[in-house]
Amino acid sequence: MFDIVSIGSATRDVFLGINDFKRIKSSDFSTGEGLCLPFGSKLEIKKLVLTSGGGGTNAAVTFARQGLETACVGVVGDDFNGQDLLNELAGEGIETKYFQKHSDDLTAYSVILVDPSGERTILSYKGEGQHFDADKISFDDLKTKWMFLDSLGGHYDLLEKAVNWAVANGVKLATNPGGKELDHGLEKLKPLLKNFSIFWVNQEEAAKLTGIDYKNE
Repeated sequence: MFDIVSIGSATRDVFLGINDFKRIKSSDFSTGEGLCLPFGSKLEIKKLVLTSGGGGTNAAVTFARQGLETACVGVVGDDFNGQDLLNELAGEGIETKYFQKHSDDLTAYSVILVDPSGERTILSYKGEGQHFDADKISFDDLKTKWMFLDSLGGHYDLLEKAVNWAVANGVKLATNPGGKELDHGLEKLKPLLKNFSIFWVNQEEAAKLTGIDYKNE
């Protein structure tokens, strides 16, 4: 019996600390500010960190480090990064046997550029990270008290299947949905969301989901 099963995205993350960015303000960027690097040059990386990432795996590590019996369900490619990610999770005491491994694409990969201020710019390759096959998840094998759902790549069938199974088996639900889940819209999601004990999004996502102006807290 698990205390919690985390289902969601799994990526290999590379954090790069570089001091030679130039920050410029411009309406050409969606945030109003951009990072510039000298074209055609070589810059020294001051700090390099390799780690697992993705909402599903990050949450699983957090749960495991709190002493909870934890399993994680995600998708990786049949490649070095995928196996390395699984090894890292296993080292945290997380059960990984429910992971799906696909050979038609690479494990999701993110390069995170870290500004000296701590602000991050993320280059994200989704790869296999959100290519879930709902039919290959045997929910009846997941004996658990709680289920946490992160980004599912917009697979409504998986979201619906997970929620219905949890409700039928008395499993409590928590979620931090991804943008593709929120794209389904509030009316379509309402019948499922009412079953969650814990639901959280950031302010921008809440505004998008509810239609309430971002500035109207």
